[in-house]
Amino acid sequence: MPLVVLLTAANIPDGLLLEALVDDLPAIRMPTGRRRGRPGKLHGDKAYDSRDNRRLLRDRGIAARIARRGVESSQRLGRVRWKAERTIAWLLGCRRLRVRYERSDARFYAFVLLGCSPLSFHLLRQPLW
Repeated sequence: MPLVVLLTAANIPDGLLLEALVDDLPAIRMPTGRRRGRPGKLHGDKAYDSRDNRRLLRDRGIAARIARRGVESSQRLGRVRWKAERTIAWLLGCRRLRVRYERSDARFYAFVLLGCSPLSFHLLRQPLW
């Protein structure tokens, strides 16, 4: 389920936006106990591999599950990463989001949020555990 949506220019690397995405995460409802402010772990591909990103996650109490460049194969990430890729593919199923026709950032962001709405509704109807 898309928890955070961030709209940026096309030429900005994903690794630079990790702090903004983690800070925008809403409180997560747990089956028991109080709400968690942050997730327990974060899975990321090699684009997020940097000392700054790992330190950022460690300072916030999030376990970093990020593939290392030149050390780990990207094949191992496929076990968990496919859920994120599947959600992005579902989002790009909305024709309006495949190619950006809107010049206004606010309008395109609104269409992205509208595209996330059916995904969230569909995923909330399924049991989480």
